[in-house]
Amino acid sequence: MNGTATTSPWRRYVVAPILAQLRQGISPQQIALTLALGTALGIFPILGATTLLCLIAGIWLRLNQPILQLVNYLVYPLQIALLVPFYRAGEWLFGLDPVPILAVTDLIARFQADPLQFVIDYGKVALCGIAVWMLIAPACALALYAVAGRVLRATAARLDLHRRR
Repeated sequence: MNGTATTSPWRRYVVAPILAQLRQGISPQQIALTLALGTALGIFPILGATTLLCLIAGIWLRLNQPILQLVNYLVYPLQIALLVPFYRAGEWLFGLDPVPILAVTDLIARFQADPLQFVIDYGKVALCGIAVWMLIAPACALALYAVAGRVLRATAARLDLHRRR
């Protein structure tokens, strides 16, 4: 039986491309940086902005775009889960009164009452959420970079030992 028929999608679409990069000579540190930035940028609290952020960071730092975007998309559920906590933490940090975020009827009523004030209020919330992300994302990226770097260096060493036999 073919080995690829029994491999999980996680292994086939995530682990295998990373291992292929190691085998092609990409350094474990470069791959770890790609994973760390893809995760940190992928949880940016503005929906739709992460693909562009990853594209810009990838070009600027010469990172592997397919892996960077893959990580970005894999952390999308985490981005969704963190939106409200980022926004609420930002409101708390900057002393803003909480605005309704999840109640669609309240959102519609606020928009219909005063569209400009709606944009101002929710723009402030978005900026406050971004500020919280800016405080948290670097530490998360550094921690993930350290862990991923260690794992990838060990994996690269094991792959080199395996080839010498």
